[in-house]
Amino acid sequence: MGSLSIWHWIIVIGVVLLLFGRGKISELMGDVAQGIKAFKKGMSDDDTSVAQSPAKAEPVKTIDHHAADTVAPQPETRKAS
Repeated sequence: MGSLSIWHWIIVIGVVLLLFGRGKISELMGDVAQGIKAFKKGMSDDDTSVAQSPAKAEPVKTIDHHAADTVAPQPETRKAS
């Protein structure tokens, strides 16, 4: 019951071909292939642009802290009565 025989696969493929037609499936596979090619091209463009362009150093933002300006509130302690 768990495994599918060759006859099951033939029937499934036949139903898919009847529903979508042969031309629709080939168009779909062509679109998928173009998408994969575009993705690979985009990834390789990113790799080459990072390797070719010098690393741009972003300016370092610093905040000056003064101990006298910021005093953290001390937690109140309860006195034993």
